[in-house]
Amino acid sequence: MKVCTDACLFGAWLAGKTTRQSIAKALDIGTGTGLLSLMLAQQHRGLQIDAVELDTAAANQAAENIKASPWPEQIHVHPVSIQQYPVTNDYDLVFSNPPFFENDLKSASDTRNLALHSAALSLEELAEIAVAQLKPDGHFAVLLPWHRNPYFRELAGSKGLFLVEETRVRQTPKHDFFRSMLLFSATPAAEAVRETEITIKEGTRYTPAFCGLLDAYYLDVNRA
Repeated sequence: MKVCTDACLFGAWLAGKTTRQSIAKALDIGTGTGLLSLMLAQQHRGLQIDAVELDTAAANQAAENIKASPWPEQIHVHPVSIQQYPVTNDYDLVFSNPPFFENDLKSASDTRNLALHSAALSLEELAEIAVAQLKPDGHFAVLLPWHRNPYFRELAGSKGLFLVEETRVRQTPKHDFFRSMLLFSATPAAEAVRETEITIKEGTRYTPAFCGLLDAYYLDVNRA
């Protein structure tokens, strides 16, 4: 699967949030090519990341990408479904760019269906698994389509996840929001939910906010 701009944005956003915290162990649910794990490893030297991926070809690609990176000792790929992965309850951070189009029309490709649909993992399962894997003071982050945001916020709350921050994403100032980046805590937050927004492009150029987040990852963010 291709690397998407919104996934890169989510990885940079998440790495920026978690550098303010002391985290030692993280779980990447549905790692795909390993993009998010690699972005976190770049910013958190020493962080141990378990990257779980159901699709064998994607898991193999992730393993190759990680082996070729400067951080091969930090990321461990597990080619299994997250439902089969052992529950340890000791992760400081769980994060996911999950299957997107729950109940929408599917493509003819089984591999693409696994990557883009929730046939293998529903949003309810994702929330339950995150709660089961987190430490009591851990955090869970997720990238979702904008239209799934209200549903998942309510669902996560019913499972014992407390929203800390939400960043709404749109392509340009003329577009509506199309993604939500959400950060939850496993314990009730002392402060009000922080709500922000980010626009990816203005005209043909990336916005300063987008460039600021992605500068550490793109060779030239203005030409990407």
